[in-house]
Amino acid sequence: MTENQTWVTEFVLLGFPLSPVRQVLLFGLFSLFYAFTLLGNSTILVLIWLDSRLHTPMYFFLSHLAVVDIAYASNNVPKMLANLLNKEKTISLVPCIMQTFLYMAFAHTECLILVMMSYDRYVAICHPLRYTVIMNWTACTVQAVTSWACGSLLALVHVVLILRLPFCGPHEINHFFCEILSVLKLACADTWLNQVVIFAASVFILVGPLCLVLVSYSRILFAILRIESGEGRRKAFSICSSHLCVVGLYFGSAIVMYMAPKSRHPEEQQKILSLFYSLFNPMLNPLIYSLRNTDVKGALKRVLWKERSM
Repeated sequence: MTENQTWVTEFVLLGFPLSPVRQVLLFGLFSLFYAFTLLGNSTILVLIWLDSRLHTPMYFFLSHLAVVDIAYASNNVPKMLANLLNKEKTISLVPCIMQTFLYMAFAHTECLILVMMSYDRYVAICHPLRYTVIMNWTACTVQAVTSWACGSLLALVHVVLILRLPFCGPHEINHFFCEILSVLKLACADTWLNQVVIFAASVFILVGPLCLVLVSYSRILFAILRIESGEGRRKAFSICSSHLCVVGLYFGSAIVMYMAPKSRHPEEQQKILSLFYSLFNPMLNPLIYSLRNTDVKGALKRVLWKERSM
């Protein structure tokens, strides 16, 4: 590096290159989706808090998933909404790196929480007599803390590797937030190590957990087919199908994003996929669990009935 190079301290988020009218329409639409995300996940948290019947390991992990979804969407969406209305779409280096760290930490944590949820269902259905012993509150707390800690540490590794890079050239990020692949394109040095670590982390945090989830649910499927009670079989299918929907949506989009070969328009593909798991997935999760889960629907009815009776 030469001494007269100017180091970039501020970036421009290009976002969606649309006309002002369309950007206002997107602002209204995405604001609505964001409101539904906050409302749906907050409702899940309130129901779990108020209804003692939901004080079980499964809903303990579901509450963590709701917290992750709220935090994940709140890290990316508000800045995107502001940029849809503002002409100045700048973000300084420190907030940009912080946004990258938080989005990676929440993404990794959600992957691990989904694995814990699948393990919980595996123990509940395949080893029901030992469920309360295996999934005691100490074990659940350790699993949740481990998920948050591993997610944050992995994100910290990515951020440390980014901070070692010089940013002295282009300052326009072709994305609506500081997504790690888009940020790396602006570095003035070789990012080979970063790319290798991203791929290795994807194998560890996406492929590995996905394989564990698939193994768990294959065992669960065989166990469900052996259940003689029709009601028990329906309830087990209802809960597990909800989990599988969430797992398929999240892991599928993330694997396409970080492990699949890039298309001819990688930037636009990245924006759509990032929008999916930054906004749509956190919004869909509470809908999937409320519509497919009789316990959650029952808790909602009991809370509403209690409010009417008061």
